[in-house]
Amino acid sequence: MFEPLIHSFWVTIQPDVMLAITGGVILGILFGAMPGLTATMAIALLIPLTFGMQPLVALGMLAGVHNGASYGGAIPAVLLRIPGTPGAICTTFDGYPMSKQGLARTALWIAVVSSAVGGMVSAISLMLLSPPLARVTLAFGPPEIFWVNVFGLASIAVLLGDDPVKGLLASLFGLLLGCVGIDMVTGHERFTFDILYLVSGLPLLIVLVGLYAMPPAWEMAEEANLTGVTQKDLEFKDSRGIDLPLGELLATWARSCVIGIIIGILPGVGGTAGGFIAYNEVRRASRDPDSFGKGNPMGVACAESANNADNAAAMIPALTLGVPGSGLAALMLGALLIHGLQPGPQLFREAPDIVFGYMWAMFISSGLLIVFGGMMATRLFAQILRLPQVLLMPLIIAITVIGAYTFQNSFFDVYMMLLFGFVGFLMERLKFPIAPTILGLVLGDKAEFNMRTSLLMGQGDPAILFTRPISQAVIVLVVLVLLYPVWRWWQEKRRGRAGEDFRHEPPLGGE
Repeated sequence: MFEPLIHSFWVTIQPDVMLAITGGVILGILFGAMPGLTATMAIALLIPLTFGMQPLVALGMLAGVHNGASYGGAIPAVLLRIPGTPGAICTTFDGYPMSKQGLARTALWIAVVSSAVGGMVSAISLMLLSPPLARVTLAFGPPEIFWVNVFGLASIAVLLGDDPVKGLLASLFGLLLGCVGIDMVTGHERFTFDILYLVSGLPLLIVLVGLYAMPPAWEMAEEANLTGVTQKDLEFKDSRGIDLPLGELLATWARSCVIGIIIGILPGVGGTAGGFIAYNEVRRASRDPDSFGKGNPMGVACAESANNADNAAAMIPALTLGVPGSGLAALMLGALLIHGLQPGPQLFREAPDIVFGYMWAMFISSGLLIVFGGMMATRLFAQILRLPQVLLMPLIIAITVIGAYTFQNSFFDVYMMLLFGFVGFLMERLKFPIAPTILGLVLGDKAEFNMRTSLLMGQGDPAILFTRPISQAVIVLVVLVLLYPVWRWWQEKRRGRAGEDFRHEPPLGGE
């Protein structure tokens, strides 16, 4: 394990890879600092531009964007009480009150250092946990891999979003998209409508860019925001400085990083949930819980460290099992496939420099946050908030069109990208999550192939899918995930009934 890890480190610190990581961090902070431009959108825009790069250079840039955008969302969260990214929601609770108290400089420093700590700890967990988990997956045959794929689809569909039914429908839509093209077993064409471009299936890159990058651009055009944030709103007040107890800060980082890593590994939960759980846990353990929400520095520290601890941890199941831990990890999984890298144990054998190099890129980019997220850089990046969003819309569309066309030098890809952009826009309006659709497209053909291979192994007997011990364990997990919404509904109904009984309870001594 340690030999490829050390060798990949020297490969990662080569000038071209380091330049890509550095550029990704800077670009990620810029995207995160602008509300509406998330890490997901940044990666979706960059994937087409990385198509001609070496895999490690491309993944290094995407790793930088991933970590940079996670911190960048803290800048408007602290200064304006506007979370630049969904993961920065908890940062607003104490970051903005600190800013109003004249502690904006201190709050941003806590945010950037906490983000760096969370990202580096998460990258270390990725290095330590992925190889042994990959070795465990060597015991998985076609039946087990089929159920793992089903578990990934079910967990993302049910847990990612507020409506499990819409999540499942989005997954089924992704599975339908994955059926387009030639059947891998029989060789027959499916859903191609005699269109030559569809014989090889829907290009994952085109679908990714269309569903993720185009809808935010159209929303910007719809809002037609002609003014940005004023210079006065971005003024940094003179910070009076405060004493930060190192012991309490270290304990906050440790608690939040552990929570963020665990939440990141769980498919479909995501960094936003990790931030809320870590915030509540740190507040519960604090000696002064009432100070949270009023400008407690530990609130900023726990929110940012938990948010960034999710980043690399979500890639642990993605690299080893092909099951991403978050919607953004699903996007990164698509980037791996586009660059010819197949997740699973074979990835660690066939391309150790690339997979471990990606882990080092996640670690290095987290450290670079302190360099580029310092006060001078933060002042500079905050100015992006002054740019009217309506000016960003044509730039985003131009980048997506150029990226779609250069993928295969085909205008058909551009038309497909625009079509899926419209589909993504409708899905967001109707509150359908997009990540299950992407995962359905990514895992659908694998699930189908492994199911049909299993049936061939069992000579047509479907019992082979249910009788193997590992398969049965994964089936139990699938059932638990599917029953979770029912359990949650029952709990809410039970609490509602208890509240109703309490309201109707007569006062003491009354009738």
